[in-house]
Amino acid sequence: MATDVARHLTTEELEAGLDAIRRAPAAAGTVELIVRRPTEGEREVLSEGTLDLDKGLVGDRWSAHRSSKTPDGSPNRATQLTLMSARVVDLVAAGDRDRWALAGDQIYVDLDISEANLPAGTRLSLGSAVIEVTPEPHTGCVKFMSRFGKDAHRFVNTKPYRHLRLRGLNAKVIEPGTVSSGDTIRKL
Repeated sequence: MATDVARHLTTEELEAGLDAIRRAPAAAGTVELIVRRPTEGEREVLSEGTLDLDKGLVGDRWSAHRSSKTPDGSPNRATQLTLMSARVVDLVAAGDRDRWALAGDQIYVDLDISEANLPAGTRLSLGSAVIEVTPEPHTGCVKFMSRFGKDAHRFVNTKPYRHLRLRGLNAKVIEPGTVSSGDTIRKL
């Protein structure tokens, strides 16, 4: 995984990629990358991952994260998994696939993840698992900005594009199972 400073695209270069992002398949796509985050700042690219009702992506630090949004501070199931469009991450990473994992998401998919195509409550099958899109927004943070640039941070968070979920979406596991890179992800 790349950790050095890479080229950051300008707003104009990012906006030029919108048509390709909008052409992502709507009903069924492909799981392009699975990334486990065992500790803060650490990434493990997996060929196969296990999705668990309580742990999310097994071995990911999500299940150890305390949340201010739950009464007892337990992990927030509405943010159990994050999915990001492979087309978006490839764009903000300036075509450097080795940098995709730096975005901090767990599952990168070639699928239209816009609000119109995948509203909250939509269920998706991937591998032998089923997940559900949650209403919890997923936005770019300071780390995302430092890795991909100010223009990319603004691009994925800006109001005119927010409905496209350029920064990704949150989901929770509904049926546990395994998922592999190359698997089909399909709307149910």
